[in-house]
Amino acid sequence: MPSILTLVFLLSGGIAGGLLSSVASMASLASYPVLLAVGIPPVYANVTNDAALIWTGIGSTISSLKELKGHWKQVAFYGTFTVIGSLVGCHLLLAFPSAVFEKVVPFFIAGSGIMVIVSAKHHSLEPRKRPLWQELLSIAALLFMGVYTGYFGAAAGVIVIVLLTYVTDEKFIVVNAIKNVICGLANLVALIVFAFTSHIYWIQAIPLAIGMFIGGYFGMDILRVVPAKYVRIFIAVLAFLQAGYFFYKTYML
Repeated sequence: MPSILTLVFLLSGGIAGGLLSSVASMASLASYPVLLAVGIPPVYANVTNDAALIWTGIGSTISSLKELKGHWKQVAFYGTFTVIGSLVGCHLLLAFPSAVFEKVVPFFIAGSGIMVIVSAKHHSLEPRKRPLWQELLSIAALLFMGVYTGYFGAAAGVIVIVLLTYVTDEKFIVVNAIKNVICGLANLVALIVFAFTSHIYWIQAIPLAIGMFIGGYFGMDILRVVPAKYVRIFIAVLAFLQAGYFFYKTYML
């Protein structure tokens, strides 16, 4: 049984992770190291982190009901293909090692960081009808994002923000709210699969999850007062940091 200090440490890490998730889609920058610090092996820390991440999505969804009003059809549409992709990704992870894929992840995350900033210039609040090929491309991209989340998952939320920016015409705060819901669904799928195929440290996951719920809920309040351009820069900086970490881990060690 973890000590009170350990439980408080996990709760604090969860709050930080929840804030980072709802604001910058980077929960694992805080939550994953916390799990490692309390002695959970890396493979199981990743799975346990997925178990707690669900509550970030729940907290941020409750907090962003105002932004999500009128957008639930979009959430259902995007979420359906993301969940299907996540199921495929979980199957691939169980069937094949991720060592080869890890070699391209640093560049993938860095590219997503750049696109977060560049995509701001794309935004137009005027609705427009897209040709069929763009709709099909959007569906394929959603499926790919789901596969990525189930198979690897690092900075998946950043990728979703970039994707939704190009397939919707919504304000950034609405895009972020939709992202929180569909990423939560993808994490839920991964959790269900891994609960039957791996080992989750539930005692450590519970205080982490409580913290993530709190952080996810209050993170939306931050987004309502901070200009979107600064949030985009913050997300990009964290993406570059995570890309640098994975580059070092893959190519330098």
